Amino acid sequence: MESRQHNITKEPEIELFVKAGLDGENIGNCPFCQRLFMVLWLKGVKFNVTTVDMTRKPEELKDLAPGTNPPFLLFNKELKTDFIKIEEFLEQTLGPPTYPHLSPKYKESFDVGSDIFAKFSAYIKNPRKEANINFEKALLREFQRLDIYLNTPLPEEIDQDSVEDITVSKRKFLDGDHLTLADCNLLPKLHIIKIAAKKYRDFEIPADMAGVWRYLNNAYACDEFSHTCPADEEIEHTYASVARKMT
Repeated sequence: MESRQHNITKEPEIELFVKAGLDGENIGNCPFCQRLFMVLWLKGVKFNVTTVDMTRKPEELKDLAPGTNPPFLLFNKELKTDFIKIEEFLEQTLGPPTYPHLSPKYKESFDVGSDIFAKFSAYIKNPRKEANINFEKALLREFQRLDIYLNTPLPEEIDQDSVEDITVSKRKFLDGDHLTLADCNLLPKLHIIKIAAKKYRDFEIPADMAGVWRYLNNAYACDEFSHTCPADEEIEHTYASVARKMT
Protein backbone atom coordinates (compact mmCIF):
# COMPACT_ATOMS: atom_id res chain seq x y z
CA MET A 1 0.00 0.00 0.00
CA GLU A 2 2.84 2.38 0.86
CA SER A 3 4.59 1.79 -2.44
CA ARG A 4 1.32 2.40 -4.32
CA GLN A 5 0.82 5.69 -2.47
CA HIS A 6 4.42 6.65 -3.15
CA ASN A 7 3.89 5.86 -6.82
CA ILE A 8 0.81 8.08 -6.98
CA THR A 9 2.63 10.91 -5.22
CA LYS A 10 5.49 10.68 -7.73
CA GLU A 11 3.31 11.02 -10.83
CA PRO A 12 0.59 8.62 -11.88
CA GLU A 13 0.44 7.49 -15.49
CA ILE A 14 -2.89 8.74 -16.83
CA GLU A 15 -4.48 8.47 -20.25
CA LEU A 16 -7.95 9.86 -20.91
CA PHE A 17 -9.88 8.52 -23.91
CA VAL A 18 -12.45 10.93 -25.35
CA LYS A 19 -14.79 10.93 -28.33
CA ALA A 20 -13.19 12.13 -31.56
CA GLY A 21 -14.77 14.73 -33.81
CA LEU A 22 -15.85 14.59 -37.42
CA ASP A 23 -12.25 14.41 -38.66
CA GLY A 24 -11.52 11.43 -36.42
CA GLU A 25 -8.78 13.34 -34.60
CA ASN A 26 -9.96 16.49 -32.85
CA ILE A 27 -12.23 16.55 -29.79
CA GLY A 28 -15.84 15.63 -30.48
CA ASN A 29 -19.05 16.73 -28.84
CA CYS A 30 -19.35 14.88 -25.51
CA PRO A 31 -20.03 16.83 -22.29
CA PHE A 32 -18.93 13.89 -20.14
CA CYS A 33 -15.57 13.69 -21.93
CA GLN A 34 -15.07 17.43 -21.48
CA ARG A 35 -16.05 17.13 -17.81
CA LEU A 36 -13.21 14.67 -17.11
CA PHE A 37 -10.78 16.60 -19.32
CA MET A 38 -11.47 19.69 -17.17
CA VAL A 39 -11.10 17.75 -13.90
CA LEU A 40 -7.68 16.41 -14.87
CA TRP A 41 -6.50 19.82 -16.08
CA LEU A 42 -7.67 21.49 -12.85
CA LYS A 43 -5.93 18.82 -10.78
CA GLY A 44 -2.65 19.91 -12.34
CA VAL A 45 -1.58 16.33 -13.00
CA LYS A 46 0.26 15.19 -16.13
CA PHE A 47 -1.97 13.20 -18.47
CA ASN A 48 -2.40 12.23 -22.09
CA VAL A 49 -5.60 12.55 -24.12
CA THR A 50 -6.46 10.08 -26.89
CA THR A 51 -9.39 10.75 -29.19
CA VAL A 52 -11.40 7.69 -30.25
CA ASP A 53 -13.02 7.68 -33.68
CA MET A 54 -16.35 5.98 -32.96
CA THR A 55 -16.90 5.20 -36.67
CA ARG A 56 -13.83 2.96 -36.76
CA LYS A 57 -12.75 2.05 -33.26
CA PRO A 58 -9.17 0.74 -33.41
CA GLU A 59 -8.68 -2.95 -32.63
CA GLU A 60 -6.42 -2.22 -29.64
CA LEU A 61 -9.16 -0.11 -28.05
CA LYS A 62 -11.73 -2.85 -28.61
CA ASP A 63 -9.44 -5.12 -26.63
CA LEU A 64 -8.76 -2.48 -23.97
CA ALA A 65 -12.38 -1.51 -23.28
CA PRO A 66 -14.75 -3.88 -25.10
CA GLY A 67 -18.25 -2.47 -25.44
CA THR A 68 -17.24 0.78 -23.73
CA ASN A 69 -17.70 4.20 -25.27
CA PRO A 70 -15.61 7.22 -24.23
CA PRO A 71 -14.90 8.67 -21.81
CA PHE A 72 -12.79 6.06 -20.09
CA LEU A 73 -9.45 6.25 -18.33
CA LEU A 74 -6.24 4.32 -17.84
CA PHE A 75 -4.76 5.09 -14.42
CA ASN A 76 -1.39 3.39 -13.92
CA LYS A 77 -2.51 0.95 -16.66
CA GLU A 78 -5.75 0.13 -14.79
CA LEU A 79 -8.95 0.67 -16.77
CA LYS A 80 -11.59 2.94 -15.25
CA THR A 81 -15.06 3.30 -16.80
CA ASP A 82 -18.24 5.25 -15.93
CA PHE A 83 -17.50 8.98 -15.88
CA ILE A 84 -19.10 9.57 -12.46
CA LYS A 85 -17.02 6.79 -10.87
CA ILE A 86 -13.92 8.11 -12.64
CA GLU A 87 -14.54 11.60 -11.27
CA GLU A 88 -15.03 10.26 -7.74
CA PHE A 89 -11.86 8.17 -8.07
CA LEU A 90 -9.80 11.15 -9.25
CA GLU A 91 -11.11 13.38 -6.45
CA GLN A 92 -10.26 10.75 -3.82
CA THR A 93 -6.93 9.65 -5.29
CA LEU A 94 -5.49 12.97 -6.43
CA GLY A 95 -5.82 15.05 -3.27
CA PRO A 96 -3.85 17.47 -1.12
CA PRO A 97 -1.12 18.28 -0.54
CA THR A 98 -0.04 17.41 -4.08
CA TYR A 99 -3.31 18.11 -5.88
CA PRO A 100 -6.25 20.39 -5.07
CA HIS A 101 -9.65 19.19 -3.92
CA LEU A 102 -12.30 20.21 -6.45
CA SER A 103 -15.50 19.35 -4.56
CA PRO A 104 -17.75 22.40 -4.08
CA LYS A 105 -18.44 23.69 -0.56
CA TYR A 106 -22.14 24.11 -1.18
CA LYS A 107 -24.53 21.36 -2.28
CA GLU A 108 -26.65 23.97 -4.07
CA SER A 109 -23.77 24.60 -6.48
CA PHE A 110 -24.28 21.07 -7.83
CA ASP A 111 -28.07 21.11 -7.66
CA VAL A 112 -28.84 24.45 -9.30
CA GLY A 113 -28.25 23.40 -12.91
CA SER A 114 -29.37 19.80 -12.60
CA ASP A 115 -32.49 20.13 -14.80
CA ILE A 116 -31.28 22.59 -17.39
CA PHE A 117 -29.97 20.04 -19.90
CA ALA A 118 -33.12 17.92 -19.74
CA LYS A 119 -35.24 21.01 -20.41
CA PHE A 120 -32.99 21.91 -23.34
CA SER A 121 -33.25 18.37 -24.78
CA ALA A 122 -37.05 18.47 -24.64
CA TYR A 123 -37.02 21.93 -26.25
CA ILE A 124 -34.70 21.03 -29.13
CA LYS A 125 -36.47 17.73 -29.89
CA ASN A 126 -39.98 19.17 -29.93
CA PRO A 127 -41.45 19.19 -33.49
CA ARG A 128 -44.75 20.95 -32.68
CA LYS A 129 -44.77 24.70 -33.22
CA GLU A 130 -47.69 25.32 -30.84
CA ALA A 131 -45.83 23.55 -28.02
CA ASN A 132 -42.55 25.39 -28.60
CA ILE A 133 -43.37 28.36 -26.36
CA ASN A 134 -43.98 26.12 -23.35
CA PHE A 135 -40.75 24.18 -23.84
CA GLU A 136 -38.87 27.47 -24.21
CA LYS A 137 -40.48 28.85 -21.03
CA ALA A 138 -39.45 25.71 -19.13
CA LEU A 139 -35.84 26.18 -20.30
CA LEU A 140 -35.90 29.87 -19.40
CA ARG A 141 -37.16 29.04 -15.90
CA GLU A 142 -34.08 26.89 -15.35
CA PHE A 143 -31.82 29.68 -16.60
CA GLN A 144 -33.63 32.09 -14.27
CA ARG A 145 -33.03 29.74 -11.35
CA LEU A 146 -29.33 29.57 -12.26
CA ASP A 147 -29.15 33.37 -12.66
CA ILE A 148 -30.68 33.94 -9.22
CA TYR A 149 -28.21 31.52 -7.61
CA LEU A 150 -25.22 33.16 -9.32
CA ASN A 151 -26.39 36.62 -8.23
CA THR A 152 -27.06 35.59 -4.63
CA PRO A 153 -23.97 36.20 -2.46
CA LEU A 154 -22.39 33.12 -0.91
CA PRO A 155 -21.96 33.18 2.91
CA GLU A 156 -18.24 34.00 2.64
CA GLU A 157 -19.01 37.05 0.49
CA ILE A 158 -21.04 38.60 3.30
CA ASP A 159 -18.91 40.43 5.87
CA GLN A 160 -20.89 40.56 9.12
CA ASP A 161 -18.77 43.48 10.37
CA SER A 162 -19.23 45.58 7.26
CA VAL A 163 -21.71 48.45 7.19
CA GLU A 164 -22.13 47.92 3.46
CA ASP A 165 -24.64 45.25 2.45
CA ILE A 166 -23.62 43.04 -0.47
CA THR A 167 -26.81 42.36 -2.40
CA VAL A 168 -25.34 40.91 -5.61
CA SER A 169 -22.60 38.30 -5.78
CA LYS A 170 -19.38 39.13 -7.61
CA ARG A 171 -18.03 35.58 -7.63
CA LYS A 172 -16.71 34.13 -10.88
CA PHE A 173 -18.13 30.61 -10.72
CA LEU A 174 -20.86 28.50 -9.12
CA ASP A 175 -19.14 27.92 -5.80
CA GLY A 176 -16.74 30.87 -5.55
CA ASP A 177 -13.77 32.21 -7.50
CA HIS A 178 -12.32 28.80 -8.38
CA LEU A 179 -13.67 26.18 -10.75
CA THR A 180 -15.00 23.07 -8.99
CA LEU A 181 -16.56 19.74 -9.97
CA ALA A 182 -19.91 21.54 -10.15
CA ASP A 183 -18.57 23.75 -12.95
CA CYS A 184 -16.98 20.78 -14.75
CA ASN A 185 -20.45 19.24 -14.82
CA LEU A 186 -22.49 22.30 -15.85
CA LEU A 187 -20.28 24.36 -18.16
CA PRO A 188 -19.96 21.78 -21.00
CA LYS A 189 -23.77 21.50 -21.03
CA LEU A 190 -24.25 25.28 -21.08
CA HIS A 191 -21.84 25.52 -24.02
CA ILE A 192 -23.86 22.93 -25.97
CA ILE A 193 -27.12 24.74 -25.19
CA LYS A 194 -25.64 28.10 -26.24
CA ILE A 195 -24.50 26.75 -29.64
CA ALA A 196 -27.28 24.29 -30.54
CA ALA A 197 -30.26 26.33 -29.33
CA LYS A 198 -29.07 29.36 -31.29
CA LYS A 199 -28.47 27.33 -34.45
CA TYR A 200 -31.72 25.35 -34.48
CA ARG A 201 -34.20 27.43 -32.45
CA ASP A 202 -32.72 30.94 -32.69
CA PHE A 203 -32.67 30.92 -28.89
CA GLU A 204 -30.21 33.07 -26.97
CA ILE A 205 -29.63 33.32 -23.25
CA PRO A 206 -31.32 36.63 -22.33
CA ALA A 207 -28.87 39.53 -22.06
CA ASP A 208 -30.45 40.65 -18.77
CA MET A 209 -29.36 37.41 -17.05
CA ALA A 210 -26.25 39.14 -15.75
CA GLY A 211 -25.30 36.32 -13.38
CA VAL A 212 -25.30 33.68 -16.13
CA TRP A 213 -23.34 35.88 -18.53
CA ARG A 214 -20.79 36.83 -15.84
CA TYR A 215 -20.36 33.12 -15.18
CA LEU A 216 -19.97 32.17 -18.85
CA ASN A 217 -17.57 35.03 -19.64
CA ASN A 218 -15.38 34.11 -16.67
CA ALA A 219 -15.45 30.46 -17.74
CA TYR A 220 -14.49 31.18 -21.36
CA ALA A 221 -11.51 33.14 -20.03
CA CYS A 222 -10.19 29.92 -18.42
CA ASP A 223 -8.09 27.57 -20.57
CA GLU A 224 -9.40 24.57 -18.62
CA PHE A 225 -12.83 25.25 -20.11
CA SER A 226 -12.30 27.11 -23.39
CA HIS A 227 -9.50 24.80 -24.60
CA THR A 228 -11.51 21.66 -23.90
CA CYS A 229 -14.66 22.78 -25.74
CA PRO A 230 -15.45 21.05 -29.03
CA ALA A 231 -15.71 23.22 -32.13
CA ASP A 232 -19.15 24.73 -32.76
CA GLU A 233 -19.46 22.58 -35.90
CA GLU A 234 -19.19 19.42 -33.80
CA ILE A 235 -22.15 20.46 -31.66
CA GLU A 236 -24.19 21.62 -34.65
CA HIS A 237 -23.56 18.31 -36.42
CA THR A 238 -24.60 16.30 -33.36
CA TYR A 239 -27.92 18.14 -33.10
CA ALA A 240 -28.65 18.32 -36.84
CA SER A 241 -30.53 15.01 -36.62
CA VAL A 242 -31.86 15.64 -33.11
CA ALA A 243 -33.37 19.09 -33.61
CA ARG A 244 -36.76 18.33 -35.11
CA LYS A 245 -38.15 20.70 -37.71
CA MET A 246 -41.23 22.32 -36.30
CA THR A 247 -44.52 21.99 -38.12
